Amino acid sequence: MRIYGFASYGGPEVQQFMDVEDETLRPGTVLIQTVAAGVNPADIKVRSGKRTSSVPVEFPMSLGREASGVVLEAEPESGFEVGDKVFGSTATGKGALADQVLLTASQTAKIPEGVSFEQAACIPVAIATAWDAIQELKLEEGQTLLVLGAGGGVGSHALQFARNLGVRTIGVASHRKKELVESYGAQHLDSQTFQDVGVNAETEVDAVFDCVGGETLQLGAALVADKSKIRSIAATDLAKELGGDAVTRRRNSAAYLEVANFIATGAVAPNINSVVVIEDAAEAIAEVEGGHSLGKAVVVFRD
Repeated sequence: MRIYGFASYGGPEVQQFMDVEDETLRPGTVLIQTVAAGVNPADIKVRSGKRTSSVPVEFPMSLGREASGVVLEAEPESGFEVGDKVFGSTATGKGALADQVLLTASQTAKIPEGVSFEQAACIPVAIATAWDAIQELKLEEGQTLLVLGAGGGVGSHALQFARNLGVRTIGVASHRKKELVESYGAQHLDSQTFQDVGVNAETEVDAVFDCVGGETLQLGAALVADKSKIRSIAATDLAKELGGDAVTRRRNSAAYLEVANFIATGAVAPNINSVVVIEDAAEAIAEVEGGHSLGKAVVVFRD
């Protein structure tokens, strides 16, 4: 089969199409014919070698950690059958930009009616992270959430989940993402202005969800009285120093299905900025690596 991946750590120059042996089912996995795969900033870190301590790699490995498709083979006890439309997280050491993908069975769910393959492929990494964060913060209707990095793949979905709970949202993002942030019912704060002068001292928020880190997180943390209501996916050590914490990822079938059902009912709309065919996978990766995408990048294995 064909993959788009890397045989050694490095920059974009190590990415290439490669022909490798077809995948074979492993215990605790589901083998799918790939239809779509999401691309995320974390994928770049895996390729560059910055995640060696947390993400095992089996060279040559395809890029990506989330995919959707049709089941080719599954263990009877997995609950999945050949032909099921599913999505999930890739198995240990495996990637997503491949004709066939091994998913971890306990991190795989069936795609509900009303959810496309492209939408489902966005759930495991970014959208599910946003949902986990919002649940951890335990916000109540009428409270205010500050989202740092609100225009990205995680932050933009956090705005949507919070809105569904009746939570007021303030989103810090670049000026070019102002319209996107406001489309989710949030108040937009320009990121450059926020970094230069912060927010008026009278501004108070009940919780902070950080997708940026650094000085931006420090400025945001100063606005929340209860520091335990700080969560970060960008600077977890700093968040803990400030009194907050990292986001505890559930990464299981039930959690993924919860998110998929939000999408199926229209409560949440995956923020997909671009969809490209596998032959143009490098474009999707470059878009994400550039750091200025207005949403998720998705690679599809069909026209």
